[in-house]
Parts: sequence; C-alpha cells; structure tokens
Amino acid sequence: MSVLYRRVAFIGIGLIGSSMSRAMRRDGTCETIVACARRAETLDTVRKLELADVVTADYVEAVKDADLVVIATPVGTNGDIAKIIGPHLKPGATVTDVGSVKQAVVNAVQPHIPEGVHFIPGHPLAGTEHSGPESGFPELFEGRWTILTPLPGANAAAVEKLSTLWRTMGAKLATMDPVHHDQVLAITSHLPHLIAYTIVGTASDLADDLRQEVIQYSASGFRDFTRIAASDPVMWRDIFMNNRDAVLEVLQRFTEDLTQMQRLVRKGDGQALQDVFTRGRAIRRGIVDAKQADPEEAKRHG
Repeated sequence: MSVLYRRVAFIGIGLIGSSMSRAMRRDGTCETIVACARRAETLDTVRKLELADVVTADYVEAVKDADLVVIATPVGTNGDIAKIIGPHLKPGATVTDVGSVKQAVVNAVQPHIPEGVHFIPGHPLAGTEHSGPESGFPELFEGRWTILTPLPGANAAAVEKLSTLWRTMGAKLATMDPVHHDQVLAITSHLPHLIAYTIVGTASDLADDLRQEVIQYSASGFRDFTRIAASDPVMWRDIFMNNRDAVLEVLQRFTEDLTQMQRLVRKGDGQALQDVFTRGRAIRRGIVDAKQADPEEAKRHG
C-alpha cells in the first residue's frame, strides 16, 4: 500500500488511536506518527510499545506539519482541543475524530477549523471494554463499520482519501448525516451501555452477602452486562452528556416497552413473551449473519 498521509498526529492514543497506529504501521499508509497525550504514564507506554515516532504532551507541537490529525479523546474535550490546534493546522490537512457522538462534536470543533483544512467527523464502530494504548491491536477494525459524517461542501478528494485509509485498515464504510448517526447509535450503543451500567449498579446496591453471590455465580447474561459496564466511564459520561436528546427519546420508548414486558410477566402471558423473545432471537441471527458479532460469541450463541 502506498503512503496516504506523510505525517499523522493522534491527539489521544487509547484503544482506538493505538489500534489505528498499529494498523497504519502494518499497512505502510503513513511515514511518521505523532502521539500526543497529557498523562506521562500514557506517553511512557507509547514509547515502550513504539507506537509513534514522535511523542509529546503539547497539542501544538503534535499537529505541526501533520497531514492528518485524529482527535481520539473523550468527546467532551474535542472543542477545547480544536480551539488550541486550529491556528496551527497545516493548509490542506484533514482533521477527523473517532467519537460515538457526531452532532455535538461538529458543533464544538467546526468553528475552530480554519479555511482550507478539511474536517471530516468519523466513528469506528469497534472497541472492547479495555482502554489505554496497551489495549490496541491492528485487527480491531476488520469487518467492522466506520461511519463518516462529512459536512455539506466537504472536499470529495479528502473524504475519499480518509475512506481509503479506513478500508485499508479493514473497515466497512458508511456515510450519514450527524444527527441521523446520533439517533442510530442511541439505540445500538448508547442505550445498551446505559442499561448495563444500571443493572450492574443495581447489583452493587445489594446486601454484601447477596452481592458476593451474584458475582460468584454470575451467569452469561450478567457477565455480558459487566463487560459492557467495564468501558471507560469518562468516555461514556461525555457520550451521554453530548447525545442527551437522542438517548432520552429512545430511553422513553424502551421504558414503555419494559412496562409492557412487566405486564406480560404479571399476567403470565407466555405466548406473548415467547413472541417477543422470538423477535429478539431473529435480530441476533441477523447480527451474526451480518458478521457483526464477536466470532467466538457467534460460535457459542449464534
């Protein structure tokens, strides 16, 4: 593969950023990688793992002469970062992000992007419950969707180059309007995380002896919820703070459906419950068929 971006700067290099760095090194799509983080421990890990050619805690130094800037920090920080780096971005450079919320990021970042710099918001639908640069691996994006939300009037060549980068890393590409993206992710990602945090929180409030038994005898369902609830709390705090409208809308619908389920259980309506469970099973089958399930989980529960 030929070089797509001569110099790439990662602002934040946790799971997503370090996985991108590993994949780009593997594929030869860049010449120089710069990693920027504020915590000394993170920078030390980046050096130890040789994830970047240049390591710095200075945002301005990081983006100097960069052809691609990837903002890979919690979405609540994106606006402040853009304000700092905006005046120092190279003309013709591309700026993208990897956040799970898009419209709030557009609102926060776009005002600070100078004329002649291409801002192309993005969101790779890939991840694990682990965080930090040591958690990344180059295959993270293979077979997974990455959604780009180019703004009206976006430079077509810049969008295509960024799309090529994601495809080279193994991702499938889709484009959406930022608001539509946030509505879709509210139900596919944000609501499940909110439910997982709530269920695990309920377990944590049990009496000590019962809570210990719940942990000791965890069945697969509860274990799956704890895996989701192990995700980065700062990242998820920012997601819910920045996608409130879409989350509240889908949460209201879920609350109504949950109330209906409560009625069916109370009434002992087995057939209606079976119908709901059958529809749920069909959704799972569709996810497996679309190859969006974890391969090992698909084997066990497909």
